[in-house]
Amino acid sequence: MSYTALGAQLPEQQRAWVKDSLRVFRENFFFQKFTGTSDNSIVQVVNELKRTANGDRAMIGLVQEIKGAGIVGDNDIDDRREALESSWVEIRCDQLRQGVSSKGRVDDQRSVYDFRKESRDKLGYWRARMMEELCLLTLSGISYSKNTDGSTRLVGGQDDPTTLAFAADVTAPSANRHFAFNGTSLVAGDTSTVTTSYVPKYGMIVDAMAESKTRGVKSLMIDGKEHMVYLCHPKTFARLKKDSDFRDAIIWAGERSTKNPVFTGGTVTMDGLIIYPNTRVYNTSGLASGSKWGSGGTVDGTRSLLLGAQALGYADLWGSAKWFEGKSDDDAKNIISIAAYFGLLKPKFTSRFDADAVEDFGVMALDLTL
Repeated sequence: MSYTALGAQLPEQQRAWVKDSLRVFRENFFFQKFTGTSDNSIVQVVNELKRTANGDRAMIGLVQEIKGAGIVGDNDIDDRREALESSWVEIRCDQLRQGVSSKGRVDDQRSVYDFRKESRDKLGYWRARMMEELCLLTLSGISYSKNTDGSTRLVGGQDDPTTLAFAADVTAPSANRHFAFNGTSLVAGDTSTVTTSYVPKYGMIVDAMAESKTRGVKSLMIDGKEHMVYLCHPKTFARLKKDSDFRDAIIWAGERSTKNPVFTGGTVTMDGLIIYPNTRVYNTSGLASGSKWGSGGTVDGTRSLLLGAQALGYADLWGSAKWFEGKSDDDAKNIISIAAYFGLLKPKFTSRFDADAVEDFGVMALDLTL
């Protein structure tokens, strides 16, 4: 099959449509406000390859904080200088494409819709939705074979996301970053023990924030203050709003910054926690009874995420999506496709706060009943 480029489609027009599609993507991509190239970002973006002995690779790194107390007085510092410990992890990348085709020139003539405009909007939204789902699954430690409601994707074909080069790097929450709230206190994360009493309360936020600091999860520094982001299902947020302690915490939170996009649309507590509800936060509503959580697999659960700096690595090596337009079927059908070349990784580093165990660096998972 041959493809003939549209004669009227000049390079300048193609670039304009790429920018329009990118605008739609950014407007609908939930994590856009959390992305940045610095290590003070929830989603740290890597745009350039790092030269290594094994070739150029997309890498994300962390330099550990200095642990020692320092040399006192006039004592000799020679041979007592502390080495800066650094860790690097590779983000593997792959291409993901989607395309649409018109029915044919007769239908195009009859249609009241502009095929190119509709394609631009729908493909931009598709990219935002898929990126959001993959980000949430990666952070939650859930295989790409699942949808964010727990149901199983149609896998095995050419559109199988489990065959992406970075899909095998998705890992379950590490032992010291996985918790559940049993309605009273934080306990070790175990989906088989979740019951209907695992309801969120304000005390959970207080305990989770303290746990994250104790275990060295790096906070975001915004306007000179430490902040974390709590990403939860709308039903979880609704339960929190019914808790009187939580309502008091919101009242006493005071004014929030309006300059940093991280605050946009979020609810800020007096603990410096920014809460965002999102319908795509992982939950088990799409699973049949017997396959959900709890000892009998009958409890609907959800996995909230407490996010700090460098919670997710995002390699975006093209910088923007590739846009293609052409024709097929003897020029009778218009075809449009969009492609992105990227990779996702939940960074893990050796934690000095957990007996040098390898732990998720910037995210804690909190399991609750839905």
